[in-house]
Order: sequence, then structure tokens, then C-alpha cells
Amino acid sequence: MKSTKNKIEAKTISQIELIAEYFKLHPNIDISHPEVVDWAVNEWNKRTGKVFRDPDRSIRLLYQKGFLIKVSKGVYRFDPKNTLLKKLEDFTPAQKEKIFKRDNYICAICGKGKKDGIELHIDHIIPKEFGGKATIENGQVLCSQHNFIKKNLNQTTTGKKMFINLYTLAKSQNNTELMNFCAELLEVFEKYGINGHIEWKK
Repeated sequence: MKSTKNKIEAKTISQIELIAEYFKLHPNIDISHPEVVDWAVNEWNKRTGKVFRDPDRSIRLLYQKGFLIKVSKGVYRFDPKNTLLKKLEDFTPAQKEKIFKRDNYICAICGKGKKDGIELHIDHIIPKEFGGKATIENGQVLCSQHNFIKKNLNQTTTGKKMFINLYTLAKSQNNTELMNFCAELLEVFEKYGINGHIEWKK
């Protein structure tokens, strides 16, 4: 009877929710990857009689969504307070509108925008998973294509514009160390005449 009940309950929970369940049961504890995987595989089998095929993917997705903190390679932690803060780091509609207006409704990378019929998004310059805040200074306009592939882009134009945005953000925060870092990199672009059409003023 108990086994049947567990299998019925399993229908209302997904694999990723099962992984999240384990971390919620062990808040603020550094948990190694194998420990989570072993529990999830066994628990899923007990509840459904099936094999949990890819627990690694579920853990990665929870981390990418900001639900988990990556302490070190293969070690994660669930902090309820941190999860709440992550949810609060989304831009409000008012912030998005200000960023759109400031950036003239065009993508920071390709320059296309509203007049071209392009779908636009507001992107965190410093991603949320790296501590990026939902501030006007940390926002930029990207088209849907460049927002989607931002992390995989290696084009020099992308790099220069990203460092200009990061320099501006660091300047607004009086972060001298980050300003100097970005300035040195941007000076390399200028030294070699790369993307001279993209202007930068120190």
C-alpha cells in the first residue's frame, strides 16, 4: 500500500523538483554532487520504479536558475535567503523602460532594434549568478538572438561593447580596480585598431 502511495505522489513531482526537495531538506549545508545523485537515483526508483537518467542535468539547471550556490567543483549549497534575493534581482517594468530609453531601443551588440522589428530584451551586464544586481547601470538592451547566445559569443565587437558597459558600471560604483582592468583591455582594442567604429571615452 505504501509503495503505491509513493508512486502516486511521484506523478505530482518532476525530477528537478525531487533534487530541489533534497536540498530544501538540507539547507545551508555544503553537499557533494555524488551524495545528491545517489539519493535522487534511489529515491526516484523507490517512488516510481523507474531509472533517473540524468540527475546531473537537474543539478546544473537548479544552479543556473539561481536556486543553488556552487561552493566549489561538485559541491552545492541551498540557502533559502539567497534564493529569495535571486528572485528580487529581476528588473521591474519601470527599470526596463528606463534602460530601453537610455539605450534608444537598440541591441548593444548588433545595433538593431525596434525600428527593425527586432524583439528586444533587458540583460544583466553582470549576470545574476555572479552577483549582478537589478540596477539601471547593470542593465543593457540585447536583441533576442544576442541575449540567447551572449555567453557563447567571442566576436571582438561583442567583447569591446561588453567591456565598455562593464567600465561604465564600475565607474558608477567607484570600483577603481574593475575600472582599471576594463580600461587596460579597451586600450588594447585601440592599440591594434580593432573595432575603431565603437567609441570609448575614459
